[in-house]
Amino acid sequence: METTKTTEPWRVGVLFSQSGFMAVIEETQLRGTLTAIEEINAAGGINGREVEPVIYDPGSESRAFGRLAKRLMVEDGVNTIFGCYTSSSRKAVLPVVERLNGLLWYPTLYEGFEYSPNVIYTGAAPNQNSVELCRVLMEMYGKRFFFVGSDYIYPRESNRIMRELVKNSGGEVVGERYVRLGADRREFNEILREMKNAQPDVIFSTVVGDATVHLYQAYNDFGFNPKVTPIASLTTTEAEIKAMGYDVGEGHITAAPYFQGIGNDRNSSFVDLYKRRYGEDEPTNMCLEASYFQVHVFAKALGETNSIDTEILRASVIGSEYEAPQGEISINPVCGHADLWTRIGRANQNGQFDLVFESKDRVKADPYLIGYSRNLAFG
Repeated sequence: METTKTTEPWRVGVLFSQSGFMAVIEETQLRGTLTAIEEINAAGGINGREVEPVIYDPGSESRAFGRLAKRLMVEDGVNTIFGCYTSSSRKAVLPVVERLNGLLWYPTLYEGFEYSPNVIYTGAAPNQNSVELCRVLMEMYGKRFFFVGSDYIYPRESNRIMRELVKNSGGEVVGERYVRLGADRREFNEILREMKNAQPDVIFSTVVGDATVHLYQAYNDFGFNPKVTPIASLTTTEAEIKAMGYDVGEGHITAAPYFQGIGNDRNSSFVDLYKRRYGEDEPTNMCLEASYFQVHVFAKALGETNSIDTEILRASVIGSEYEAPQGEISINPVCGHADLWTRIGRANQNGQFDLVFESKDRVKADPYLIGYSRNLAFG
């Protein structure tokens, strides 16, 4: 434990895209991170020392994430990094933090099937969103699914999992298409014509970034009815709904641990704090909320250990609990993932989500779907 008395700030790295096709969501993760840091510093910092963010913009380029993570650790002397949205950016940072023994705090839902002692995963794993989403969609809409995703690791792996869930529930995948990251509106036209012919009950989207906005707008142009054939997603948050237009987003389904509209006092104070900082018309979302609460989990552990050393800090983080805006969460000691809430919402005309399903308590992270292995052909 560090014993030297100092007022030097605790320096941490922050890696979220402020430019490029992922900025629509990563900009909100940056804001969530900075909101927590400002809140901590306003309360006197951690053991009398402020938290100082060293911020870089990787510009939605996966390789830039790896390069900038190395710069943070080697040149800036930082060993704790908050950052990454896409799995490809996380995969670029992973070998850097593992080799240099840093700690990446990753606040985004992802495809699961990963563990690293150098990562704290605070977004949802598949058992915390996909499993319940599949059940609800089949009950509400039907068993014919059409998959559309961005062409990189996360969508392909998430669709692999959802395909097994659908198949083992007696459903059918009637189409599967991918578009490039940063796809424009025209690139969805052919896919939507294919959807019209396939006549699915549900469109399952793992499209991310600006392309999400283009998919939903093209869907709207083609005259689909979300009451009959909604787009269901793990990635479409209040931020993307705001960008596409509330009328375009209305009626579509998202599974997430957090929505702005959930009712509890902790969330109300969080939303008020965020809106005072960024404006009344700026919504919160699940990725922003995870970015916010993970900084507080970090601060709590740092306050206890007074050491930013990765080994010491991680030992304090593992098993810790925190009253997040979504409800009480914990960092699962088995896998380093957060135990989170499962919620499914339907977008309304105000750009918010009305709850269709809510778990009774936080759901233990099971990133390898071990609890489902008897029924699912993973591995």
